[in-house]
Amino acid sequence: MNRSQIRKLFDLLKYIRPRDLLRAWKLPVATLAALLYRRTHRNLWIVSEDENEARDNGFWFFRFVKEKHPEQECIYAIRRNSPDFEKVAALGDTVEYGSLRHWILYLSSSVQISSEKSGDPNAAVFYFLQVYGFLKNKRIFLQHGIIINNPEYLHYPETKISRFLCGAYPEYEYIRKHFGYPESHVRYTGLCRFDGLHHFETDPSLILIMPTWRNWLVIRKDKLRRIEQTDRISEADYFTGWRDFLEDDALRKIADEYNVRFIFYPHRHMQQYLGLFPTGLEHVVIAGREHYDVQELLKRAALLITDYSSVFFDMVYMRKPVIFYQFDQESFRKNQYPEGYFHYEDNPFGRSCRMRDDVYSLIRLTIENRFSVSREYLEAHSRFFPLYDTENTARAYEIVKNLSDGN
Repeated sequence: MNRSQIRKLFDLLKYIRPRDLLRAWKLPVATLAALLYRRTHRNLWIVSEDENEARDNGFWFFRFVKEKHPEQECIYAIRRNSPDFEKVAALGDTVEYGSLRHWILYLSSSVQISSEKSGDPNAAVFYFLQVYGFLKNKRIFLQHGIIINNPEYLHYPETKISRFLCGAYPEYEYIRKHFGYPESHVRYTGLCRFDGLHHFETDPSLILIMPTWRNWLVIRKDKLRRIEQTDRISEADYFTGWRDFLEDDALRKIADEYNVRFIFYPHRHMQQYLGLFPTGLEHVVIAGREHYDVQELLKRAALLITDYSSVFFDMVYMRKPVIFYQFDQESFRKNQYPEGYFHYEDNPFGRSCRMRDDVYSLIRLTIENRFSVSREYLEAHSRFFPLYDTENTARAYEIVKNLSDGN
């Protein structure tokens, strides 16, 4: 370990919580148990997303394996109290996320597949083991969404991921050139969930609003700290900006005039703050993840309004219009992600607006144009998605199988 790695390690220790250390007792127990378990389970695959979800690329991959390759031993890690638990359990075996069994299965598996960077039973412990070379396993990153920025935490020195699967061709080129991965590690397959975006029925009365998260506002999953800080963060620009947007009478007039309704669905990291957004508005539904499925909302929506969320690419994949409302662009760039290959101010898919009146005008124009998109948009669609079919998960499966088989 060189000086730079040692310095980085000490920086990381500041973020390790006491409960991470308390749970580290599972490591030696699970390691010994895994040695025995692996004798009879030589080709186990373990799949996950966020610990509370089964609705993204991990779920699509797991379902594909269970339906198309039932001979493959494959287990999904998820919390039992997740609203998605029954859905995934109906397909096959599950394990409680973070449990001792999860540790054992993770260490026993021939490959670990996740739509999250980690996908392991304990992010702090396994980051140390994997990035610093103590655990040399085979991890496949299915991704949570198409990368458009330059998040350093996904660069190879920060992940040591074995296969990084990309959803769009320009994304693939950018990651391959700038993220430091060995040549064979980055692959363009398309996102698994894109398989479900070819058959849908759009509701012209439904407009979806989906802002992304702000890492400087997300509080760790410690209920006491969350309660203590809610009053203070409620006045952050993110909350005041979106509250003003939803409560403005101009949005209500659009709803009344064009007979449309709006569904406001913030990023999952911001769902803990749903109570800070206005309720009781007849034209706006504040949507919680327990009751709404993101992909179904995207398939039904005629228009998406977002800020910086890469979920807009799901709409673009379906050739639907998007509008970007970016009232806090400077603070987002400074505090969250530096810009990558995609430039909001100059892109073929949607206008970037700083003022909410400009967004309202674009909503009106988009409705009056019957949610059509431009020729430039369609030409760019072909460049971003040269793989446009329902074989995305099948391609991911072949890459996982080859890696599992040692190829």
